[in-house]
Amino acid sequence: MQHQPDAQAGWQDAQELQGLPAPLDCETRAMLRLFLSPILEHSGSWTEIAERLAYKGYSLTFREGHLVVLNDHGEGLCTGTDLGIPMAHIAARIGRPCVKAHRGGHSGELRRAMN
Repeated sequence: MQHQPDAQAGWQDAQELQGLPAPLDCETRAMLRLFLSPILEHSGSWTEIAERLAYKGYSLTFREGHLVVLNDHGEGLCTGTDLGIPMAHIAARIGRPCVKAHRGGHSGELRRAMN
């Protein structure tokens, strides 16, 4: 049996979800912090964070143990740490997120509550 990296295995999420977003320039980071950090700082649940980000045209995912904000094309824009609010800080306040891991185990999506 040979080990085959996720990208070579052809799994759909392996190429597009591999790794974290590129570092932001300081102006972009400052603008995103003003626009998005209140959502991460003041939301009362992970579901509320996801809903409030969606309202502004963004979405939420998890990669390599980091919270990642995606733009409207599904591309990684920044991490919570880039916004000055690491996932550990949010988890200490509202609890750890329930994440459904993708096949490769390096990324995942927020598991939504079942009604």
